[in-house]
Amino acid sequence: MRRIWQVYGEDRPLPGYLLAIGSYAALAGVVSATGRLAGARLPERFSLADTALVSVATHKASRLLTKEAVTSPLRAPFTRYEQPAGHAELKESPRSDHPARHAIGELLTCPFCAGVWIASGLTAGLVLAPRLTRLVSTVLTVVAASDSLNLVYDKLKS
Repeated sequence: MRRIWQVYGEDRPLPGYLLAIGSYAALAGVVSATGRLAGARLPERFSLADTALVSVATHKASRLLTKEAVTSPLRAPFTRYEQPAGHAELKESPRSDHPARHAIGELLTCPFCAGVWIASGLTAGLVLAPRLTRLVSTVLTVVAASDSLNLVYDKLKS
């Protein structure tokens, strides 16, 4: 009898995806329980400034985690190196020898996928540790701005 992830279509690592979903849900539950025990209160709404700050910080953190050469040792157990991919970035593919390793490899090579986890963490940080979260988000946002300026500068030189 074929396994469901083989019948589903391509040989997709559905058990690994279920593990990722379960991990995300468990982590969200732990963060919620921690906030409740600490007496943290959710704000009625987040300010536009905090939303913009966390948005740019999430973008930069997701690129840093999923593409930057310097973070490749964190991805290496779950990915295979393919080639350079632009300014200080790498193209990697998920390892396929185990559904969990493949799913984690996809998460660690996809800035869109990692962005959900990072945005959730930074948003929770705005509730549980707003000053520290704003500091970290500001640093990431400044680095994103610096990256943009460096790319523009390189274009203008050529």
